[in-house]
Amino acid sequence: MQGKKHYTEQLFKSFQLSQRVPEDNFYRRLKGLLDLQWLYKETKKYYGTDGQQSIDPAVFFKFMLIGYLENLGSDRRIINTVSMRLDMLFFIGYDIDEPLPWHSTLSRTRQLYGEDVFKELFRKVLSLCIDKGMVAGKRQAMDSVAVQANASMESLQKKEVLKDVDNYTDELNEEESLPDQTKNDDLPPGASGKESDSKEWNKSLSNHTLQSTTDKDARVSVKPGKPRRLNYLAQVSVDTANHVITQIQSDFADKKDSQCLPSLVHNTIGNLSENGLQMEEVLADGNYSSSEALRMLEENNIVGYIPNFGQYKSFRTGFTYDKEKDRYLCSKGKVLEYKSIKKSHRNAKMKQYRSSSKDCAICSLKSQCIGKSLHKTIAVAVDKELFEKMHNRLQTPTAKRMKKLRSSTVEPVLGTLVNFLGMRRIYTKGISLADKCMTMAAIAYNLKKLMKWQSKKAEADIKAIQNGLQSAFLTLTNTIKRYYYIT
Repeated sequence: MQGKKHYTEQLFKSFQLSQRVPEDNFYRRLKGLLDLQWLYKETKKYYGTDGQQSIDPAVFFKFMLIGYLENLGSDRRIINTVSMRLDMLFFIGYDIDEPLPWHSTLSRTRQLYGEDVFKELFRKVLSLCIDKGMVAGKRQAMDSVAVQANASMESLQKKEVLKDVDNYTDELNEEESLPDQTKNDDLPPGASGKESDSKEWNKSLSNHTLQSTTDKDARVSVKPGKPRRLNYLAQVSVDTANHVITQIQSDFADKKDSQCLPSLVHNTIGNLSENGLQMEEVLADGNYSSSEALRMLEENNIVGYIPNFGQYKSFRTGFTYDKEKDRYLCSKGKVLEYKSIKKSHRNAKMKQYRSSSKDCAICSLKSQCIGKSLHKTIAVAVDKELFEKMHNRLQTPTAKRMKKLRSSTVEPVLGTLVNFLGMRRIYTKGISLADKCMTMAAIAYNLKKLMKWQSKKAEADIKAIQNGLQSAFLTLTNTIKRYYYIT
């Protein structure tokens, strides 16, 4: 006979979440792993002695972890999701009939706590990973990813003209060159949405002259094949042993990776040294190459595997460098003397060597060498020796292995953060809150790695015990057989 279920809602006479959540549930195991008691002392300075009680600090960070573990984009969605999940209620310590905090409470608390609290939680989780043997510390792969800011391109407006004209002449010149496409002078060209305007105004976009009215810390940036948008920059350091994140930090999207490398390396060293580990090697792509970056690695006795930037040349065809007199000699024996130091488009300091126009005027190779120019100019990085050293290191078989290791280590981690752990877009405003969001995404990532590591270790231990029992049983069986055979 066909069954038909009749549902009548009734009060529970006896109900405990601990009996309903399975022992192997992710959030139940995470609840037993994560100790957040230190938060009460750490966050006490943010509260007064009067007024209503706020949300429990440990509960707040558990809400934040759920948001990133479940890839939930807003505080409202976090509250709604937790209200429907028994395991999440058990994780945060709320009963099934207990009202949850209002979603705006999460937003206010996130703004209340300083970045140091979030960084401390990151270091605590990193220490747990290190204690389990997941982090070697010796070799770190570093890379960056653009994270979309909570602001649209239509929010861009021209910056106010500052009083100090001398310091902002370049900005004013760029501002005057922007095409006027709309009646409202406060709007950027192309903001009207007309497709015919988009190409021209995209070329004219400049962080020097335009600023978002909704998020002043967001910067315009673009990657090949993708549209321009307002972004933040996430800098990530990953240990190559088991792909654990050892440092994550936010920066302005208009900064070059090479400018961010010194602080990224310094912070990574600090996180590792707290746990008795020492960094020896850095793997990064060519965007991190600069004189300052290579010099910083040398000063910290760190071996880098970073391809030199595009302008670098290991040798000059037809020219010989005279190290003793710091000059170049061409194939005809003419001298290119050192003249001055200038900055390239990458802000790298370049030494300028220039020949005499008289020597070039009568040279038989003039048309092939300089064409219609009056003299030959060679630009060489100030720290040429550092680039030479890096170039020679990258020719070794080890460097080729390091290149593959870097791409197979840090790039999957960035993909996971962006696609599955809520770091595709920042839903807060300001670089301080963006840094907190990125830190929480990294914490969620490391916790998932730690939980998976423990599961694997438990399975390995069980298998080892089974193998041991099986071996002991076989030994006992063989002993008994031999005994009866002898007797």
